[in-house]
Amino acid sequence: MSTATAQQGTKWWSGGRSPFNATYGKVMMWYFLMSDAFTFGAFLISYGTLRFSQNFWVDPNKVFNSFPFAEGHNLPLAFVSLMTFILIFSSVTMVLAVHEGHNMNRKGVENYMILTIIGGAAFLSCQAWEWHHLLTGEHPVLVNGVIEHWNTTVSHNPFGPEVMFNGQLVHTPGPIAFGSYFFEITGFHGFHVFSGVIINIIMYIKTKLGHFDQRGHYEMIEKAGLYWHFVDLVWVFVFLCFYLV
Repeated sequence: MSTATAQQGTKWWSGGRSPFNATYGKVMMWYFLMSDAFTFGAFLISYGTLRFSQNFWVDPNKVFNSFPFAEGHNLPLAFVSLMTFILIFSSVTMVLAVHEGHNMNRKGVENYMILTIIGGAAFLSCQAWEWHHLLTGEHPVLVNGVIEHWNTTVSHNPFGPEVMFNGQLVHTPGPIAFGSYFFEITGFHGFHVFSGVIINIIMYIKTKLGHFDQRGHYEMIEKAGLYWHFVDLVWVFVFLCFYLV
């Protein structure tokens, strides 16, 4: 190895400067997001394996066809499309907050962080309504190959669900695992959104108090943004698996 090459190697690898031009905090955030992606990936792969091993499955156009204050109207996937738009909008406002942080514009960061927090809270509210509707409202159940719309009371039966219909318990041949996977995976994602909202509130308070101006940078906003964008990206795959396929 020549002297010049050795000196160049010492310059980049002797410490004090990352060869990837990333701080320790951002690298650790990427490690965390990568491990979290493996968890979501395992859930979705498990769901997909079961989904495509069945001869019949839930029709998302039949199940997810309700909209608040629009009972009786068949609006397939309209509500979840609204939820997706809200989450994507909050991702845009987070990008703008990070941009304002790079420009050391505290007021701009505050404004866009508020919008991001509102977007996250709105998404969680929509998800709460959807869960409440699916658990207590009228929704399709597959019985003898025919879709019927009932108010259902499902018992815990390890051999298949039982549905209360006209005072009698009816066994349904439908895919009993759909509900378990749906509430587990969307709930896990909702927990991440809730965590992201709490993190963003903390970042907003610290911005308001001028902590990042004292540090001379807004890197914490950027790291919170990485987490928030990850949550939005995961929702794209959840949306694809449950609402479109």
